[in-house]
Amino acid sequence: MYILFGEALAGMIPLSYSAISLLSIFHFGLTRRYHFFRFSQLVLILLLPFLLMVTLGGFVNGSAVILWALICPLGALLFDKRSHAPAWFLAFLGLVVLSGFLQPYVGSANNLSPGVVIFFFVINLMGVSTIIFLMFSYFVGQKKIFQEKSETLLLNILPKEIVGILKSQPRTIADHFEGASVLFADIVNFTPLSATMTPKELVELLNKVFSYFDLLVEKYGLEKIKTIGDCYMVASGVPRPRPDHAQVLTRMALEMRDYVSQHEFQGHKLTFRIGLNSGPMVAGVIGRKKFIYDLWGDAVNTASRMESHGHEGIIQITRATYELIKDEFACEPRGTVNVKGKGEMEVWFVRG
Repeated sequence: MYILFGEALAGMIPLSYSAISLLSIFHFGLTRRYHFFRFSQLVLILLLPFLLMVTLGGFVNGSAVILWALICPLGALLFDKRSHAPAWFLAFLGLVVLSGFLQPYVGSANNLSPGVVIFFFVINLMGVSTIIFLMFSYFVGQKKIFQEKSETLLLNILPKEIVGILKSQPRTIADHFEGASVLFADIVNFTPLSATMTPKELVELLNKVFSYFDLLVEKYGLEKIKTIGDCYMVASGVPRPRPDHAQVLTRMALEMRDYVSQHEFQGHKLTFRIGLNSGPMVAGVIGRKKFIYDLWGDAVNTASRMESHGHEGIIQITRATYELIKDEFACEPRGTVNVKGKGEMEVWFVRG
């Protein structure tokens, strides 16, 4: 465009940039040396606007064309190491300062009319502003995507309510829940089964079973606590208290039992022992690294005992849970069981 207005030398500079860029792209295609390609582009973006400004006669006569050089440090922020960007920005500032010193020596008139100079002012300001806006839009968009991924990952580890607390006011999280229920489910004879499977087959089996359990957790609005080997732990009434914590957890237990009994996994039939208990418990987040939301208390330990002292394919519950669900579910008394650490306890089987 400069050539059309009688500035052939100035017009050759953008043409030179295009030619050198094509050669740089061709070289990159042959060598795959991205670092050299990136460096050459940043150098061109930095120097050519400066040379064009000098050729046109300074800041004003050059219609502030040196502003295009600002794309260099911004591009370095996006496409180079962040630690390299300050050096490029200092180089840009150095050229601006140098331009100021050179102004008395290069500030001669050119062949551009005042109207054309103003036209290029508008073009340069619009062009640079648009590119900067697009760069920042890209940066903000990428930042939002990263934040959403981090948020999703965090929500897969911690309850939504706990994530909100940790983000707004980091503190020790330990809450007491007077009424809640917890379930443990464990695969019967898992150790000998695992000895007959490859690691991949074993992981795929557990993933298929536990992924279905995860869907049930979402369906009933419960809280998956963790998996420990072949044991699945889920709670109801934490961190969101609910009056039907025992009933809804029992419904999930029945669906777990039915799903496992009706399907084969990697060619194997599985059976689970499932234990439930209800009562007061403490919930909180522990650890600084690989932290988890966990439960503590006698009610939790007793639920674990209900599973370990249970029968395969059976849902076993304590009196505490029985009293909460007896009007809605068919429960069969098993009698008393000697439970480690608890002594004799009355227990029931949930049939349906």
